[in-house]
Amino acid sequence: MTILVTGAAGFIGYHVATALLDRGEAVIGLDNLCDYYDVRLKEARLKRLGAHAGFTFARADIADGRAIAAALEGHGDIDRVVHLAAQAGVRHSIDHPFDYARANLVGHLTVLEVCRGLPGLRHLVYASSSSVYGGNTTFPFSTADRVDSPISLYAATKKSAELMSHCYAHLYDIPQTGLRFFTAYGPWGRPDMALFIFAKAIVAGSPIHLFNNGDMKRDFTYIDDVVAGTLAALDRPPTGGEAAPNRVYNIGNNRAEPLLRLVELLENALGAKAERILEPMPPGDVKETYADISEARSELGYAPSVTIDEGVPRFAAWFRDHYGV
Repeated sequence: MTILVTGAAGFIGYHVATALLDRGEAVIGLDNLCDYYDVRLKEARLKRLGAHAGFTFARADIADGRAIAAALEGHGDIDRVVHLAAQAGVRHSIDHPFDYARANLVGHLTVLEVCRGLPGLRHLVYASSSSVYGGNTTFPFSTADRVDSPISLYAATKKSAELMSHCYAHLYDIPQTGLRFFTAYGPWGRPDMALFIFAKAIVAGSPIHLFNNGDMKRDFTYIDDVVAGTLAALDRPPTGGEAAPNRVYNIGNNRAEPLLRLVELLENALGAKAERILEPMPPGDVKETYADISEARSELGYAPSVTIDEGVPRFAAWFRDHYGV
């Protein structure tokens, strides 16, 4: 049987596809290679995936149902889907709202329709986000918390995707699991994320900009832990009983780490100090994230193990190697 991974050229998608291939699964990776960030990084990830005999790549936009149908023609043995393709970035959504409506709303609905047409489908796992918690001030964030007050369009689209998934689980008995990822980071990461931006600036001798005057905390989750949580969820499809076969979990590190601590670790790993410019909080951003992972721990066996003291130097080592620093 075959697993479809959307967003396979992306950060989390690349790592999840690699882990699935390493355990002997056949994987179809789907991606449109959009230019939201440097396409060369996506192409480099795909090149590494292509070295696996079990990997097939299909280029298509997840919001284009006809293109996806054509890409998947002849692959009737797909029994699991890991849907990670999306338009990412809270701040980008302020100026490019329709990109998010297309990729995260129309795209998610298109994937749901694809899944409805797969006769052997056993489970759909999809990416949600910690952003759905909005300005929640109750810590740690629990999946039992109300999440109906998003403060960015990105967050609104991710919560909408969760609602659509619940609807399709109820109507069509499609087992689904949504994963609210908390600030994933690590080798092959996204260039629009803080750690990558800071590293690039530090090695170039440019200043880094710290929002909310640096007074921010994030539940930084190393990519290996993100992958472990994703595969654990994939292997445990929910059962419905009297309710829809639909679950949502937090995938975080269960630690709210100060942003300035992350900067210090990166400076030490790169051997250079950063010039710091303090900025106000931008629209749509939040001061702190902190995941309650008790449900994922008890129901999925999820146990994150990599702290930022270990993870940041690993990222820095990859950054040095990949960019020849």
